[in-house]
Amino acid sequence: MTVFPGNGTVPAAQPVSPPGQGFAPARMNGKGHTGSRRSGPALASRAGLLPWLPCCLATGIGIWFALPFAPAGRSWLLVAIVAASGLIFRHLMIPLAAKGRIGWRQAETLRNCGFAIALVAAGVGLMGIRSAHVAAPVLGWRYYGPVEGMVVQIDRSARDRIRLTLDQVVLQDISKERTPRQVRLSLMDQAAVTLPALGERIRLTGHLGPPPGPASPHGFDFRWNAWFSGLGAVGYTRLPSVNLAPPEGGKWRMHRLRMAISAQIQQQIGGQEGAVAAALMTGDRSGILEATNQIMRGSNLYHIISISGLHMGMLAGFVYAAFRYAMVGLQAAGTGRSLPAHKIAAIFALLAAATYLWLSGGGVATERAFIMVAVMLGAILADRRAISLRTVALAATVILLLRPEALTSPGFQMSFAATVALILIYGLWTRIACYIPLWLRPFAMLVTSSLVAGMATAPIAAAHFNQMTHYGLLANLLVVPVMGTLVMPAGVIAGLLAPFGLAGPALWIMGLGTEWMLFMAEWIAGLDGAVTAIIQPAPQVLPLLGAGAVLLVLCWRPWNALRHIAAPLLGCVIGITMVAAAGILWVRTERPMLLIASQGEAAGLMTPAGRALSKSAGGSFTARIWLRQDGDIATQEESAKRPGWSGDRKQRYAMLPGGWEVRHFTGKGSGAQAAAACLPMRIVIATERTGLKKRDQQCLLFDHYALRYSGSVAIDFKAGNPVVQTVSAVHRSPG
Repeated sequence: MTVFPGNGTVPAAQPVSPPGQGFAPARMNGKGHTGSRRSGPALASRAGLLPWLPCCLATGIGIWFALPFAPAGRSWLLVAIVAASGLIFRHLMIPLAAKGRIGWRQAETLRNCGFAIALVAAGVGLMGIRSAHVAAPVLGWRYYGPVEGMVVQIDRSARDRIRLTLDQVVLQDISKERTPRQVRLSLMDQAAVTLPALGERIRLTGHLGPPPGPASPHGFDFRWNAWFSGLGAVGYTRLPSVNLAPPEGGKWRMHRLRMAISAQIQQQIGGQEGAVAAALMTGDRSGILEATNQIMRGSNLYHIISISGLHMGMLAGFVYAAFRYAMVGLQAAGTGRSLPAHKIAAIFALLAAATYLWLSGGGVATERAFIMVAVMLGAILADRRAISLRTVALAATVILLLRPEALTSPGFQMSFAATVALILIYGLWTRIACYIPLWLRPFAMLVTSSLVAGMATAPIAAAHFNQMTHYGLLANLLVVPVMGTLVMPAGVIAGLLAPFGLAGPALWIMGLGTEWMLFMAEWIAGLDGAVTAIIQPAPQVLPLLGAGAVLLVLCWRPWNALRHIAAPLLGCVIGITMVAAAGILWVRTERPMLLIASQGEAAGLMTPAGRALSKSAGGSFTARIWLRQDGDIATQEESAKRPGWSGDRKQRYAMLPGGWEVRHFTGKGSGAQAAAACLPMRIVIATERTGLKKRDQQCLLFDHYALRYSGSVAIDFKAGNPVVQTVSAVHRSPG
């Protein structure tokens, strides 16, 4: 029983220990527990645990993707047992500490470990639930015939072809249970002359096939992207479509309004400047040519034309500042002095961000940016710091709960890497900013933020896109201020004036900004050495790099504190080790000696001069990916001229280590030729079926039949013998 002083007053509470120092100590005995029955944990000791929440969830999501099999039945039972065990373990620590068997500090650490285990298991389960939720039939064969569906998206492919995404698909003679939910077709020749409207139901004649797998083992697997996007087939059509029914429902009226706004922006501004402006405001990128995309990538400005946190932040920041200054002006005039100006401004900024989310089409990247901005504005409304690691952690948690597959996307990784890096540098900036002249401070802040964000995202961009831009800092210094001061504010003003027919001057200013952007992008992309090709890292590199960086960020303390606390010090050491291991693995990456395309249409042999392709044409998409993954800037034609292959156009051969030989047959009759050439010490590739049974194959055969099940193939040689890796063996199929 607790006894209070005789005067009836309640004794003052003991001071709470600072973050990271565990429980507020009372009278400590030799065993490290309090002399009283129990001492509860200090609230501050758990205040810094929120950033670990998305990290644990991300670990579970990553484990789900790394599993060589699709979890089912007993696997989910095991996940549930692990999660329950973690929670039970966490619950048992308090009684043990209360009985004095362990110290309160150790109890709190073990409780956190148990909760972390439960969160990791929850991440695995979350990813499984998401995959089951989006599950839809995937076309498992090639189809040619009538395709009927509703147009839900119009965009442009990397080959500058307009693409239609159809929903509510109907395929001839295929049951509803086997019909994909959505399909995407590229429009070629006459099909691209007249485009249908969003929401229209159309019928066309097209070629469809399953979403393609990786171009090589450990490469990017488009099938997962298609799975979570609901795409069950991709293909093309050369014939115009027939309209069956007009768009119905308010949703499509809103979409048509968005596309009308896009068309109006493109018409008033004109050219690629108008197409870029329309993409920034409405998310409609169908007007942007691939040549424009290339110069934006080469100048490290591609993130500008893809709506992300930068645009959402600029727009919300402009609206917030405008309303904040307006409220301050009103209060200075004696009106509404008791109103919280910052909260009112945050509400209007949130409404503007939500409007921008709708106007831009609500893509995945835009949703992610909106969530980040909404969390930060919500922090202002809740009287919390808008920019902190906790705010970023909360935004990441929300995104992972809604779309856990976003973890593997370059946009998610680069957005949070840049944001966290800027938050970490903010403290240093506030200490040194006072020593910088006031007139120079904005420029210094821009240089610092561009440099820090660029350094944080460069390894991720290099790993995903196999290139590194060297003048990205210069490009961003010249373009981002124009984006923030001209383009986005003019876009907001144009949106406000458009209902009155007065958007012209604002769009003219916006066009000047996008014209400057494209001019600088073309100039910088054309500089010597603007882009360096980077070899694709091993699949372990990015997870190691990301996990190591996270440990460093979350475990870092000033040295005086770090050397006295074992856990953070150990975390920093492990983080540094993981980052170093990732760097070593990346530097020591070696590309496969021989690559074979999934349909046998291309083969690539690594030589001292680089990868030599067997043909100068055919399989161009796969060949381009191979060269990019090699860190090679050569074109397919240039690569095919390298020494290594001999023979005529349809019968190519090359010598391999250990006396082996590779033969590549393409075109009509290639199956029979490959069957005749199937002899010992040979690797034989054919675009047709050979008809040879397994027992009759004396060679290592990859004909159309074998490649249909194996996917793309990578072959290396060890001790003179081929070591084969196939996509089907390395990658797990969705579903």
